[in-house]
Amino acid sequence: MPTPTIADFEKIAQEFYENWNFPNCVGSVDGKHIRIKCPKKSGSMFFNYKQFFFIVLMAVADANYKFIMIDVGSYGKDSDGGILSNSNILKRLENKTLKLPYPKKLPNSNLIGPYTFIADEAFPLRTYMMRPYPRRLLNDENKSYFNYRLSRARMTIEYAFGIAAAKFRILQKSIETKVDNADHIVKAICMLHSHNVIIDLEKKGVANYMDSDISNQINNLSSDLAVSVRNNKTSRAAENIRSNLSIFFSNNKL
Repeated sequence: MPTPTIADFEKIAQEFYENWNFPNCVGSVDGKHIRIKCPKKSGSMFFNYKQFFFIVLMAVADANYKFIMIDVGSYGKDSDGGILSNSNILKRLENKTLKLPYPKKLPNSNLIGPYTFIADEAFPLRTYMMRPYPRRLLNDENKSYFNYRLSRARMTIEYAFGIAAAKFRILQKSIETKVDNADHIVKAICMLHSHNVIIDLEKKGVANYMDSDISNQINNLSSDLAVSVRNNKTSRAAENIRSNLSIFFSNNKL
């Protein structure tokens, strides 16, 4: 899967704003459990709280439900935040080999915002990663509305997982092969899904996928992984970015 360029990220951000009203967003991030046959001598490494054996697909989706980056094969026992912290995606963001566009003004505003990914509460708040405000702070109307807008845009990754599972039904059951082969199968599915095979070449509009079948796949694949306590300390800069977005949303309600 080719690494997105700065121009790719700018195009993705434009589509996120046009389609989902979330500015400077370069992708929606989440991790999903893929059920596998119990590996021999694996102990509890692939065993998670749901009492099944899993590998984890960590993925980033664009505004059109396509995967733009993936990391496959982490242990099922790990949390989303822990998987991300050990992934090549985060390592490349930290060492600047995955380059994001320079910050720019938010639309119709003097507030400057960097380009960021969006994720749920299992992920850390970073200058390049926005997550919701904690529930204890949601008595603040602006913070609550920020969470709504982020959740609305973040559904792109949930729909991406749901569409892939509806089309490639091997994801709906245990993959009965070696772990390495299961990794290859999941990667192949992501490649087929992302490179225009499903949505574009089949000439189906996105609306055709938004049916009860897809909703069921989203519910079945959702893992609700435990929140990671590692690398979850927030920086003042990241909090300021989220605060600016909260102000922007409160001034530009849908």
